[in-house]
Amino acid sequence: MLGPVASTVAGLFGRVVGFAGRFRASRSGGVAILFAVALPPLLGVVGSAVDYTFTSRAKAKLDGVADMAALTGVKISASLPTATVAKANAIASFNANNDAMSRVTLTSLDITVVDNGLVRTATVTYTASVQTAFMGLFGFNTMQIGGTAKASSNLPTYIDFYLLLDNSPSMGIGATNADISTMMANTPDKCGFACHDLSDPSGNYYKLAKKLNVTMRIDVVRQATQQLMDTAQTAQVVSGQFRSAIYTYGESCTTIGLTQISALTANLSNAKAKANAIDLMTIPKQNYNNDQCTDNTGNLTAINQLIATPGDGSTSGAPQKVLMLVADGVTDANYSSTCTRPTASGGRCQEPLNPAVCEAIKARGIRIAVLYTTYLPLDNDWYRNWIAPFQPTIGTKMQSCASPGLYFEVSPTQGISTAMTALFQKAVATARLTQ
Repeated sequence: MLGPVASTVAGLFGRVVGFAGRFRASRSGGVAILFAVALPPLLGVVGSAVDYTFTSRAKAKLDGVADMAALTGVKISASLPTATVAKANAIASFNANNDAMSRVTLTSLDITVVDNGLVRTATVTYTASVQTAFMGLFGFNTMQIGGTAKASSNLPTYIDFYLLLDNSPSMGIGATNADISTMMANTPDKCGFACHDLSDPSGNYYKLAKKLNVTMRIDVVRQATQQLMDTAQTAQVVSGQFRSAIYTYGESCTTIGLTQISALTANLSNAKAKANAIDLMTIPKQNYNNDQCTDNTGNLTAINQLIATPGDGSTSGAPQKVLMLVADGVTDANYSSTCTRPTASGGRCQEPLNPAVCEAIKARGIRIAVLYTTYLPLDNDWYRNWIAPFQPTIGTKMQSCASPGLYFEVSPTQGISTAMTALFQKAVATARLTQ
């Protein structure tokens, strides 16, 4: 807003310099008389440069104050202020940093803070009047200045994470090849699974695994879940940004179905403590219910009914929803009429996860993050007859269940905990891209 005045001052100042040069070179008395007559306005022009410099400094200071106010308006603290509160904070910042300057009067101030989806923008516009010291000689008693500052920041995305953890008997397999070998070497039927058989309280393979210090896959899932709660706690920009709920496939094969370990909560430390209860599903005896204890379809259907309609994540009252599935991808349940594979006696269905139920979940706007814990081949007739024929499709079906970019397959040597953390980070990083 100083352009026209600056041009006027610069032109007049140039004339003064030129005239002074001619006066110095001249030897005639007429020039001296003319200079004496012109001296007052010439001094006024020189004084105009002083006014211009002062006004420029005033504008620079007010621009800085406006910048600080705009940044204050979009500042994200541990407790996210509403746009109304953020505007009040920006106004307070402007007033606090706008030290009174002589000859400078603020004539208008307009501050807006607007949330558009997951972006907050603050705009600060001001005008001011500067009283001149010398330019009044030319009819310029004041100079008008003004400016606009704008700042924006990404708002924290509120997300509810629902963990659905497969704890069926197959998750009792040794976590590594070494663990599997230890179990097979110490069991008469060379079994790599630490089945939690309650019919033999002292001699079941679950107890044997504990005695041999064998780490089961379910142990790794438990530890990874607890570590994930720490990761989410640390990653929060504002308090309560992330909430979690933890569910398993059931405590016992006698009552299989969605089982709550921790209800949806923002208290992630409490969720971590409750996650210690994640353990291998028990069975009352060997071959109970024809080993039909892994109902992927039933549990996914149940948790879909439990998860509320997702929001855009812009506020704590409208969080996005992410379902994190951790499973080995093989269903073993009674689906005699809908099974995609040949069934065993009584309608026992052993098949890869059916992605159709996942599509129903994603259709509601819920994203699904899938961690496929590789189903390891076993050296026995049951595996060769019933699982080996579709083994190559297990990972493919699990990936089809996942939302784009939210799929990991992890082998025993790669680390479930690292993969779960990576999935969480990807889910948070891509949250903004879905809006």
